[in-house]
Order: sequence, then structure tokens, then C-alpha cells
Amino acid sequence: MNRTAIIESVVASQLKPAKDLPRITVGDTIDVHYKIIEGDKERTQIFQGVLIAMRGRGVNAVITVRRIVANEGVERTFPVHSPRLTRIEVVRRADARRAKLYYLRDRAGKSRRLRDQRRGLKHFEAEMMAGAGENADGAGEGGAAKPKAEKAAKASKPKAEKKAKAAKA
Repeated sequence: MNRTAIIESVVASQLKPAKDLPRITVGDTIDVHYKIIEGDKERTQIFQGVLIAMRGRGVNAVITVRRIVANEGVERTFPVHSPRLTRIEVVRRADARRAKLYYLRDRAGKSRRLRDQRRGLKHFEAEMMAGAGENADGAGEGGAAKPKAEKAAKASKPKAEKKAKAAKA
């Protein structure tokens, strides 16, 4: 057995199981539950902030979380496999196009916010909920589905024409 295999076998026992760690990405807002030991007392402190960096792997994996307290930025680094780290919860998922979000240190106000990952899906979800009572082919209760050209023409009519037509009926 070579030296690397011995080290990996010792380290494997110190790693947390994958089921205990959620799938987190840079940009997510997370709650980090961290055990604080003061003398003989022990309590859990929750640090909520934006995950701005992930580095290392295996037992050396570290995450950096940033939050704003009294208009002052506070960053903490947490070893992912530390026994003092009791739980990580994802509060909000965000879209980040970078591996490290160090540029957030220079931002203030609304420019500090990250775009929500689900942002473009709200319209799609509303359509799915409205179409839940319809058949799979898109037909309503009365039979055949409307052709796409008819739907497009109906959508492009001005509101005044629609109101006049509704008044006649």
C-alpha cells in the first residue's frame, strides 16, 4: 500500500456523508449552523449569507460566506467537513456566472443582489397551472385544439376591438 492510499483511507473516515451536505453552488444564500463552545456550554449559531467562494476538496473543502451586518460586510470561512458544522440549509438559489464572487465586496445597495435562478420560470408555471385541466394535446373541454395561427391572431388584436366585440355579444 503506497503513501497516498494510506492517507486517503484515514481521511475517508473524517468526511461527512454526501447525504448530510446539500447541493450548494456559488451565489446561493445559505444558513450555516455552526456549533459554538464557550467553556462547558455549547450552542448552535446560524450564519446566513451569500456563498461567495468554494475551494479545496475532500477534507480540505472550505466555503466562504458573506453577509452584511450594520452596513459592514462580514465574511466567514467554514471547513465543510468540520464536526462543528452541524447543518447547511439553502435559503435561496441564485444565478452566478463566476466561480468566485469577490466583486460583491465592492458593491453596495441593490447592485449587490444576485438574480434568482427561478426568475424566468414564473410565467411558465402559471401556464402549467392554467393548463392542468386540459387534455395533453392542448384541447379544452369542447374538443379540438385551436390552431396556432388563430391563437396568434387573437393575441394580436387591439384591446378596443376585443371590448367592442364583447359588448355586441
